[in-house]
Amino acid sequence: MAKSLPIPHSAWRDPWCWVALGFGAGALPKAPGTWGTLLALIIYLLLMRLPALEYMLLIMALFVAGVWICDAAGKVLGVHDHGAIVWDEMVGYWVTMVTAPPGWVWLVAGFVLFRLFDIWKPWPVNWLDRRIGGGLGVMVDDLAAGMYAASCLLFIRMALST
Repeated sequence: MAKSLPIPHSAWRDPWCWVALGFGAGALPKAPGTWGTLLALIIYLLLMRLPALEYMLLIMALFVAGVWICDAAGKVLGVHDHGAIVWDEMVGYWVTMVTAPPGWVWLVAGFVLFRLFDIWKPWPVNWLDRRIGGGLGVMVDDLAAGMYAASCLLFIRMALST
């Protein structure tokens, strides 16, 4: 991921870049992925009201759309996985929250776990990050990080219920 590259002015006129940049969250100084994940947490407060099946279908659609959105944004930005592209973090956080019950503790735990796995990139996340290009490459490692984080939330939830 190219974190320190400037964002060309043309990106702000492109609606797909605007979405890929997390509506501007990815352009904030220092830790754009964290800012994008924080925006995802705020949006999740609305999404969590959806029935489980509708939520999962929406997240799958947003992932598929993200492949195209991030690919298009990468072309405008001139970098395959520009650091300011945070749509992948947003979808990754929403994947994380699939197994989370309601409550602030779970929102924060999901945030921390997703950021941990997104930054750490344990196998196969690191392998996916290095080997897959284009919009799919931008999205798939965050999908895997979200799945790791969701698994941890589920394990914690099960451990607390026994």
